[in-house]
Amino acid sequence: MEMVVDRKWKKDTYTIGNVYIDGEFFSNSIEDKDRGLAQWMDVGEIAKKKVYGETAIPTGKYKVTMTYSPRFKRNMPQIMNVKAYSGVRIHSMNTAKDSLGCIGLGKNDKKGWISNSRKYCKAFEEKLIAAGGTCDLEIR
Repeated sequence: MEMVVDRKWKKDTYTIGNVYIDGEFFSNSIEDKDRGLAQWMDVGEIAKKKVYGETAIPTGKYKVTMTYSPRFKRNMPQIMNVKAYSGVRIHSMNTAKDSLGCIGLGKNDKKGWISNSRKYCKAFEEKLIAAGGTCDLEIR
């Protein structure tokens, strides 16, 4: 399974994107502010530009794997090997204030907000489990 997060609307406090799974539109996404970080940058450069709790993860290619989250106390999708970040997940949220670098899935039906996030995240988790618990993620 392949997932793409295509960041479309980069604002001062949040980023809204379109999410595609195996080439088909799945949902919108919400993340923290895109500060122009990229996976090819070294950790020091990323750390200099990153604002804790207010910065979207670098663009690039990652693996997503179902792992246990001590914070949420259940198995959930984790984005693996994100430079200068730890514990980055895909989980339900409504605004970037709930993000801390993670990605939320839902429907962008008002400015800076996604709705029905639990529904979309549950559907994504089901697809991920059906795909063997792992998938490729590209963030553009």
